[in-house]
Order: sequence, then C-alpha cells, then structure tokens
Amino acid sequence: MYRIGFSKDIHPLKENRPLILGGIHIPYHLGLDGHSDADVVIHAISEAILGALAIGDLGTHFPDNDDKYKNIDSTIILKEVVKMMENNHYEINNIDVQIGLSKPKLKDYKEAMRNNIASLLKTNIENVSIKAMTYNSLGDIGNNNAAEAYCIVMLRSK
Repeated sequence: MYRIGFSKDIHPLKENRPLILGGIHIPYHLGLDGHSDADVVIHAISEAILGALAIGDLGTHFPDNDDKYKNIDSTIILKEVVKMMENNHYEINNIDVQIGLSKPKLKDYKEAMRNNIASLLKTNIENVSIKAMTYNSLGDIGNNNAAEAYCIVMLRSK
C-alpha cells in the first residue's frame, strides 16, 4: 500500500540567526526565524510524512507554544516523525523537495542535504530529490526576505 503526503513551510530571513536547511548549516549573514531552528526543508518533510499517515501536523505534535521546542534542532523532530512512520508500518518510497531561496545559492549544499535527509529517513539517497529556485527577484522569496520549501512524499507499507 502507498500513501502520499504534501507540505509547504515558509519562514522569514533575519539577522543573527543560523541558516539551516535540510539539517545542514549554510554560512550566510541571515538565517531563518522561528520557534525552532526554522529549517523549512525538515519542517516540510516532517509535515508531509505526518500528512501521508493522516495523523495531524507539526503543530499537533510539536506545538510552537511549548518551550521544550524553543530553538530545537528540527532533525530531532524529523527523527520523532520517522518513529511514528515506522510505528505505522511505513517507510519512505521517495521524497521530492523544492526549496525557494534567493541567496545564497544552494548548488554546493544540495548533495549534503540529500545525504543527511536520506540518513534521517533511513532510506537510500536515490529516494531523495532536492531542488532549489530563486524566484527571480519576485515576492518575499525573490527579494531575500524569506525562504520556503515544498515537499511531496510517497510512503510504502513495510
């Protein structure tokens, strides 16, 4: 049996915050602002898996008004979501992630993100696609005010 999930996450860029995408620290003078480390890639993946399982969303399981999640490394959240996936007898078939970010360019970081995400999801790197686009100076993403990530995931029963 297969299940499909989809999610989008967006966070504003801000001074004095780290830029972390796909669990990888990317050197840059702006970072993503949020209750956690604001990793839009990991958030989109986590929520897409929760959606595929039909067991709620990130706010249900990891509420942003709970101080234990303040500045949390989002990979910890994804590890918990993977446990939920496994407890429901599913595994990753494949995921496809689209990142929207004007600067910095992500071409030198996409493979590190793929490797990290594949490891966190306990799947082969061939099952993880990471793409990036800049929005060509359009909107908040294109004007370097925010970053976003879309994710679609297909799970298969074990």
